[in-house]
Amino acid sequence: MVEQVRAGSGAVASRVRAALRRDTPGEGAKGASPWVRGRVLAGLAVVTGALLAFHRGVPNSVGGAGSLLEAFLPWLGLMVPVLLALAWWRRSALALVALLLPVVAWTYLFGGLLLPAAGSGPRDLLVVQHNVSDENADPEGTARALAGAGPDLIALEELVPPALEVYEKTLAPEYPHHAVQGSVGLWSKYPLTEAGLLDISPNGIGEGWRRGLRAVVHTPHGEVAAYVAHLPSIRVRASGLASAWRDESAGLLGKAIDAEKVDALILLGDLNSTVEDRGLAPVTSQLNVAKRGMAFSFPASLPLARIDQVMARAGTVAQIRTLPATGSDHLPVAARITLE
Repeated sequence: MVEQVRAGSGAVASRVRAALRRDTPGEGAKGASPWVRGRVLAGLAVVTGALLAFHRGVPNSVGGAGSLLEAFLPWLGLMVPVLLALAWWRRSALALVALLLPVVAWTYLFGGLLLPAAGSGPRDLLVVQHNVSDENADPEGTARALAGAGPDLIALEELVPPALEVYEKTLAPEYPHHAVQGSVGLWSKYPLTEAGLLDISPNGIGEGWRRGLRAVVHTPHGEVAAYVAHLPSIRVRASGLASAWRDESAGLLGKAIDAEKVDALILLGDLNSTVEDRGLAPVTSQLNVAKRGMAFSFPASLPLARIDQVMARAGTVAQIRTLPATGSDHLPVAARITLE
């Protein structure tokens, strides 16, 4: 019995050694065709390309997997240099050709964001969006930094007393017009009218939850409806992505946008996900998103995603970029909007 075990162990060891020789670019790989080697790498490249190109096909029914993938979709491109290095090491022409799939898919989805933006035009508005954090220890410095970018509009979330008073006082000289609803506010160089609550509160979230604002801005280029929104947070748990309240709030925001009578509309807010996330589809299906700029805004210490958004109707978000860090856990974003 002992001899049989030893013989069996020796056979297994021989098979492992043979497999290792086949999978390394040494003696066992020399006889294999470059179009045969690296089939596993080629498969991984195809899967990566398929996830990028057909991310909408990943179901949300299992732990919100689809939305979770879409929240970090640009980072899937990091698989390309990793697989490229491995394919080169394996001398696999098959894997190198397969890598064209994720390269093309990523370039189609995100390549345009990396291109330089066109020059500014006479119908441009510069806007700033910032979740200032309810734990911000320097609201005055934050307000001065945002005003220093010279925007026409400033949208803020997580406004709490007494910090709100500091923002009002600091921004008043350059932004004499402002409106606040609950924890969100809008400051403008131009007059505001019809300022009021934008009800995006999902069922069961509790009384006093006021994180939406609508106002009409009287710009030199005509009236613009400005929406400021802070959607509920999402949570990544062991069971998957918890986003029911965020999705419901996005649906209410989408209905409000659809019913808006003013043609030109600008949405500024912390929407708690990226524009690729299908949970924001009620909003993104109606508005134009940024054409240039990645502007990852959260978390400020290591930005991984842009969840602070600027979108427009009857206008183009020509460019979006981040501003230097403030006392918040979000980075501010500045966007240039060209009105039609």
